Amino acid sequence: MTILVTGATGSVGRLLVDELVAAGAPVRALTVNPVKAALPEGVEVAKGYLGKPETLPEALKGIDTVYLAPLADTVHDFTKLAKEAGVRRVVALSGSEADDPPENSSGVEYAIIEKAVREAGFVWTFLRPGAFMNNTLGWAEMIKAEGAVREAYGDARITPIDLGDIAAVAAHVLLTEGHDGKKYTLSGPTAVSQKEQVAAIGTALGTEVPFHELTREEAEKVWAAQGMPDEITQWLLDGFALLSEYPQEPTGVVQELTGRAGVSYPEWAMANVDAFR
Repeated sequence: MTILVTGATGSVGRLLVDELVAAGAPVRALTVNPVKAALPEGVEVAKGYLGKPETLPEALKGIDTVYLAPLADTVHDFTKLAKEAGVRRVVALSGSEADDPPENSSGVEYAIIEKAVREAGFVWTFLRPGAFMNNTLGWAEMIKAEGAVREAYGDARITPIDLGDIAAVAAHVLLTEGHDGKKYTLSGPTAVSQKEQVAAIGTALGTEVPFHELTREEAEKVWAAQGMPDEITQWLLDGFALLSEYPQEPTGVVQELTGRAGVSYPEWAMANVDAFR
């Protein structure tokens, strides 16, 4: 049975397509620009986008199972059209705070998506990763310009996950039984502080990259100058403050489901070192 992958050229969706193709699964990939998508041979390509519901009916024809990329604005359009097309099962990419999302956090949109999928009556599974390792690519320009990273709460310890591990879990869930009604909280294999992440980037570069600790007030000014809304700034800084006292713990779900430990942050830094040069 063909699996529809929405957001098939997105950060997780593109990797998921590769995982499914490698497993021999039939895939239909939803993408805005099929010509530029450069998807693997044998993948059926459907032109469309979740944000344009009028493009979905054709893509949903004959589909039993959908991997749903997160887009809260049109999720109710998707669920309506998917039910009309006979879709039975939805595996949705969500987030770790979907059950009780703080105001102004991304968890609010994830909660909307999960509720819409549940209420539509699909057989569902929710994948809930926390922070992505790729988020630290935001340090790249600072490292190139200054050779250092300036952030607050350097001792905040999180369990960031590699995008490839999310895709591997998604493929496993899509291709195997026993995941109906499950909410899988995904993390990397170890907790790592911001200081340790910067040190790992330095090791990958072959040079020391100092971490300069900002006060909360200094960080507020820096992020305000970058155009970040104050409510988002406060939410992020509150989170880092909490993680400095109460570090995250790995969930172990990636290894439990895939049978292998996830990518560690030092491994990720080495694989992505060119972004920081």
